[in-house]
Amino acid sequence: MAASSAKHDVFQAIADPTRRSLLKLLSSQEMPVTAISQHFPISRTAVSKHLKVLSEAGLVKERKVGRETRYKLEPAPLFELKDWLQYFELFWENKLGALGRFLETDDADSEN
Repeated sequence: MAASSAKHDVFQAIADPTRRSLLKLLSSQEMPVTAISQHFPISRTAVSKHLKVLSEAGLVKERKVGRETRYKLEPAPLFELKDWLQYFELFWENKLGALGRFLETDDADSEN
């Protein structure tokens, strides 16, 4: 699902720490809401609302098994986030490199 057609985009979806924890939990296995809820100090309704946001962003898939709805991670939309962050990684590396050079010259100056 394209981010522009989604009700919530990937960035909005992962902005919340509970939703990030949900993604981690669902990365290892498919789970029903009742089992997911046991991992959080919030109501089952609140968990369902977070799952809805993740689903609308395309980050989780749901499927019916009998009366139960099971959720699993759908990692493909995270590549949009990875690509966005990768662009800014260049700036981080440059800043860290500059800091390293500064610290090396500062150490050399203090030894003299």
